[in-house]
Amino acid sequence: MSEHQLRAATSPPEAARVVDAGDEGYSKTLKTRHVNMIAIGGAIGTGLFLGAGGRLANAGPSLAIAYAVCGFFAFMVVRALGELVLHRPSSGSFVSYSREFMGEKGAFVAGWMHFLNWSTTGVVDITAIALYIHYWKMFTTIPQWVLALIALAVVLTVNLISVKIFGELEFWFSIVKVGALIVFMCIGIFLLVTGEKVGGHDSGPMLMFDHGGVFPHGWLPMLVLVQGVVFAYASTELVGVAAGETENPEKVMPKAVNSIVWRILIFYIGSVVLLAMLLPWSEYKEGVSPFVTVMSKLGVPAAGDIMNLIVLTAALSSLNSGLYSTGRILRSLGAAGSAPRFTTAMSRSHVPYGGILMTGAVCVLGVGLNAWVPKKAFEIVLNFASIGILGSWAMIMLSHLLFVRRTKTGELRRPAFRLPWSPVSEIVTLAFLAAVIVLMWFDYDGAGHMTVLAIPVIILALVVGWFCVRGQVREKQALRVEQPHD
Repeated sequence: MSEHQLRAATSPPEAARVVDAGDEGYSKTLKTRHVNMIAIGGAIGTGLFLGAGGRLANAGPSLAIAYAVCGFFAFMVVRALGELVLHRPSSGSFVSYSREFMGEKGAFVAGWMHFLNWSTTGVVDITAIALYIHYWKMFTTIPQWVLALIALAVVLTVNLISVKIFGELEFWFSIVKVGALIVFMCIGIFLLVTGEKVGGHDSGPMLMFDHGGVFPHGWLPMLVLVQGVVFAYASTELVGVAAGETENPEKVMPKAVNSIVWRILIFYIGSVVLLAMLLPWSEYKEGVSPFVTVMSKLGVPAAGDIMNLIVLTAALSSLNSGLYSTGRILRSLGAAGSAPRFTTAMSRSHVPYGGILMTGAVCVLGVGLNAWVPKKAFEIVLNFASIGILGSWAMIMLSHLLFVRRTKTGELRRPAFRLPWSPVSEIVTLAFLAAVIVLMWFDYDGAGHMTVLAIPVIILALVVGWFCVRGQVREKQALRVEQPHD
């Protein structure tokens, strides 16, 4: 028997599985309907509702292919995370699993990459909210940064109340988003079947092949846009964090994760194909929701206003989810000594307000970006969010790969709900994530090239950060070892 097997056989299972002190203190108040709707609606946000407009203008109908490819790998990531959750539910999610399988250094990298992702995503969301509000003429005189600040203040306040309020808000936000997309798709299908004109254009499948075809500018624009499309699926991992605050993750998680498959097929790929068949791709514009564009051209009174209100709800939902997620992740880091001590602070209503406020502080810097370069704020921060997403997803796949290796030695057992085709799935997904970085390098006209140049700075910041906290991390580890003997 190996040393690992002997240790696993002689140690109490409960003690062996308690690896994240940051899991303590949460109330298991998220119900099945909350987690299911978080999974269904979690990734339906600014990436689809706002970002798809500019991407259709740049890549044409080929955007649907980019959504399909990125969607497949997003599903692989969340399926791997789902298996890890059934192995051991944790509010620290993949940070906790990185700690279990890669040690504190792995948890440090995973946690801070996640923070980079969601803190910058928060800036994207408040920017999108301001752009949506500017759609109405009565608000155009209000500076974009003021609207962004008001949005942040409102959502931050709501998020600090309780996890139950968060769950209810996300449930209804998701109902609105999913319901709106279903209604829009029904209207779009009706227009296609009846042959109605949209904005003076004949709608139909031929629009996908006219005006330059599926690849109007060639393959390269579609490939370059992959980095932004990845952002559209950024919230898929949120369901893993939410599982730590639900009563029955073993029952809830498999259904929630598998729902992502049809969500990707219907809401992402289906929506983009439908948009490309309703209007020529050249009619869509960056900074304007493609759904708003279609509804406005239908000439229906207030149709654009209604759709704009719905996509505003989607952006508020994404911001709310980001604050929720980073609060839990930062608390997991703080409990291990890898984040400032105040991130472990918990309110009487079991909300980790320290980490939430820290994320809110970064979003305030984003308000400054909106004041400085309002026209570029969305794309600049979007690319940095993509780097955080790629890093977080890579850590999930690495953790799962190491988890599977331990199951082969007999230390751990894989649950019945598994990532298919492992370990090939993890390796191919990691290769895809690396390929996205390469594609970003060739995005000379956008912010992608500059973002890749910033990666060494991010790596340097992680290295310096680790050396700053490693003493505190060791102290926390020593305390955890001593506690059972007290």
